[in-house]
Amino acid sequence: MAFKDINHMAMVTGDMEKTTIFYRDVLGMPLVSTIGNVPGRYPYRHYFFEWPGMVEEFHKPAGSPAKGPIQFDHVSFNVDDEEALLVLQARLKVHGIEVTEVIDHQIIRSIYFTDPNGIALEASFWVKDPTGMDHDYSDPFFFGDPDPVPSARPKTPAA
Repeated sequence: MAFKDINHMAMVTGDMEKTTIFYRDVLGMPLVSTIGNVPGRYPYRHYFFEWPGMVEEFHKPAGSPAKGPIQFDHVSFNVDDEEALLVLQARLKVHGIEVTEVIDHQIIRSIYFTDPNGIALEASFWVKDPTGMDHDYSDPFFFGDPDPVPSARPKTPAA
């Protein structure tokens, strides 16, 4: 199984507005998609950011514990396509690892599982990859949150 890269990392936030402004405006990661916030069906927002050319400069020394409160939920590994996702799902099952059915998030499809230490993992592929594109905030395929935080709404021309 060849993973392409990390699809996304999910971090918990109590304030999506501040989080969106931080990652998009402070760090310069384009907001490439929003999903969720569908009452009665999918109440959690997922916002996806792109960080082209990011290189990790700091590496935590092996064996050293992380300091401070942990706000990490899971990491998602990107695979090429649905066939690769299904091959991985079958491989996990053969090894006795509990894995979900394929979850359709519209912009990505994913499976969820855990490593032997209980760390939540996901494997995903983009149905239509929004990275590197010009982003149209009014495109409901990529920006499907029906009531996005103000910073994720389409900008209106100044009057």
